[in-house]
Amino acid sequence: MHTLVHQPAMLAIVVAYLAILLLVGLHFYNKQKSVAAKESGADFFLAGRSLGKIVAVGTMLATFTGNGTISGGGNSLAFNYGLWSGIFFVVPPILSFSFLYFAAPKIRAGGHTTVAEMIEDRFGSNARFFAGIIIALAMVSIVSYQYRGLGFILNATTGISVETCTAICCAVVVALAFSGGLRTVAATDALSAFLMVGGLVIGIPFLLNAIGGWSWVIENAAVNDPKSLTFFGGQTLIGWAGGYLPLFFLTIGDQNYYQRINAAKDLKTARAGLLGSMAGCCIIMPVVAIYAFCAKQWFGGNIRAGQALISTATLMPTIIGGGVLSAAAAFTITTGDSYLLSGASNFTIDIYRTRINPKATPADEMRASRWFILIAGVLAYVILQFFPSVLAIQYWSYTIYAAGMTPAVVGALLWNKCTKPGGVASMFVGTALTIAWEATLYKATGLQTIYVALPASFIVLVLVSLCTQPKKS
Repeated sequence: MHTLVHQPAMLAIVVAYLAILLLVGLHFYNKQKSVAAKESGADFFLAGRSLGKIVAVGTMLATFTGNGTISGGGNSLAFNYGLWSGIFFVVPPILSFSFLYFAAPKIRAGGHTTVAEMIEDRFGSNARFFAGIIIALAMVSIVSYQYRGLGFILNATTGISVETCTAICCAVVVALAFSGGLRTVAATDALSAFLMVGGLVIGIPFLLNAIGGWSWVIENAAVNDPKSLTFFGGQTLIGWAGGYLPLFFLTIGDQNYYQRINAAKDLKTARAGLLGSMAGCCIIMPVVAIYAFCAKQWFGGNIRAGQALISTATLMPTIIGGGVLSAAAAFTITTGDSYLLSGASNFTIDIYRTRINPKATPADEMRASRWFILIAGVLAYVILQFFPSVLAIQYWSYTIYAAGMTPAVVGALLWNKCTKPGGVASMFVGTALTIAWEATLYKATGLQTIYVALPASFIVLVLVSLCTQPKKS
């Protein structure tokens, strides 16, 4: 096994990339100040409903492929369970983006800024308030593990502790989300998305050349961990599927995609964004799995699963490795600021505007949004301290949204018989079961929370709705 060698020279490339992102953010911050008074809601959270096809593809792809991709998700699955487990992380985006493609006309017809607004149309104002809290909690949790991703990157290049580097990432993500709303996020997403795909694909041959080729990787795995070459990687079918279900159900109800579908200038553009993102994921997910699998064979137990892809950059020439690390930073930062901004929209529109200050002016809402971004950004860093790994907090955040929100969202979109009591009960049961199962029964039973909370949420939605149908006069 080999140890991780720090590469300070690559740091300059990553810092240059971060500086470009911050300059873009500053540009849109200055631009935003001139329009905030007259169109703060549409411009800050939906980019004035003006996204073009290239930016739509970039921002949707960058939102999907965050630190969960490079440190958790397919990366950690490939490191822990083998190549195929990582490659099959491509299934959730294919299925979920297909769902959103066909649901896009209904999503745009509603024209909502937040998913909680859509929930209110079917289930009432109390349901909207509850949904706003659930979504904001899930968004902040997702932001938290983005910090750790850049922490791993800076650690790999500088040798500074992961904890210190994680705090630095917190500051960068908050600054970008704070700056200019979705205009900033979408612009930096588009810049980053193509860097992600190009940087990772270009790095593969250099990585294989450094470690002795693909044949060495397979031979080493066959000797030291033959299960890693099998389809399930030593997992049961239930355990294997449990690695993908939370992401699928998160995505089909994820507010970020609903906002981007509404932020596109028309339906054709929104659908192009979804299809382009799906195509990008079909490239990225297998490539990430290859990186992580190679890292497992080369570094073995000398690194954490979350460091797998990032560690391989230190084996490449400086320019190429720096490009790979910049791509990894792009994954992390773009998703972090997207989810932080999305959580801010829930607080401002669904909680502040409806319950705290109904007479708020656009300027008041802007201040509330930015205060939320600052406070929630710090809270996300605190949440990170309570989870043992990126994969652990990733599954927690995905599951609480998937079980607490997605059944109600799907019911509101697709089922005319869905009632107000059914939707509210579904959200409550899904959220409560997720928290209770994770806190007490997951370790005792070994059964992933998604298999308990999600079915219960759907069952409650259906049963309560059928029992509360309005009487025909």
